Amino acid sequence: MIWRHATGILTLDRPRIVGIVNVTPDSFSDGGMLRTIDDARRHVDRLVTEGADVIDIGGESTRPQGATPVSAEEEIGRVLPLIEAVRREHPELPISVDTVKAPVAMSAMRAGASIVNDVSSFRLDDDMASVCAESGAGVVLMHSRGDVATMATFEHARYGADSVSEVCAELAASVDRALAAGVCPECIVVDPGIGFAKRGEDSLTVLANLRRLASLGRGNGEREEKRYPLLVGVSRKRFIGAITNATSPGDRVFGTVGANVAALERGARLFRVHDVKPNRDALDVAWAIMQRTNGS
Repeated sequence: MIWRHATGILTLDRPRIVGIVNVTPDSFSDGGMLRTIDDARRHVDRLVTEGADVIDIGGESTRPQGATPVSAEEEIGRVLPLIEAVRREHPELPISVDTVKAPVAMSAMRAGASIVNDVSSFRLDDDMASVCAESGAGVVLMHSRGDVATMATFEHARYGADSVSEVCAELAASVDRALAAGVCPECIVVDPGIGFAKRGEDSLTVLANLRRLASLGRGNGEREEKRYPLLVGVSRKRFIGAITNATSPGDRVFGTVGANVAALERGARLFRVHDVKPNRDALDVAWAIMQRTNGS
């Protein structure tokens, strides 16, 4: 598989790491850590050195408690200087902007971003799909419910007997919206939204059944299914802390690695993480074993 984006193509012939860069004061794990553009540039340099294949820059928090939406103007002011700097300093690096707002996505793409990571899957801004289609952006369509303030809470974590089928159906609808707007099928990546509108048991169930999501979708009216690449974002999430008794997000690195290795075996190929080096090493070793097992 490949992932086509605005500045090139990312081959998915091995696990790919998406490094998280939050230029926000209130993100759940690292809010306020990158206080200046130079802090953020050094952080990007470190993530790239440790093996990140993509950098995901976010300017609005969706933290589980107390997320406060910000205006498009404020979000643009946070992310644009860093996108411009990263594009200058790492000209070949795919840059993702983590936003639910079309004006932010448009400004980011003009500044050199490659990918739009929309945690609402185009639900919250009717113009987002067309902006992505017209710019040729790679897109991440993440399963969520609710708005920025509530999507990472348990307010919308209500499922029937088969939560995985509900997640699949809602993601399929998001893919259909993207295709209808003209987004290229090869630009689409899907994300099950671990920890978003999901209690711990829901997140574990979805992760255990990733193979059902890994073959989600259809392409251009063809009968055979088209596999959309699968991204998971488990980094430092609450369900890991519930299992490991790690109350601090920074103490959930090993649990994150374990979840990512399990997700790799179940079909995920992209992994959005705060801690690149431990995940890079673990995923590369797991991948080498999987390739030998498969006879490659």
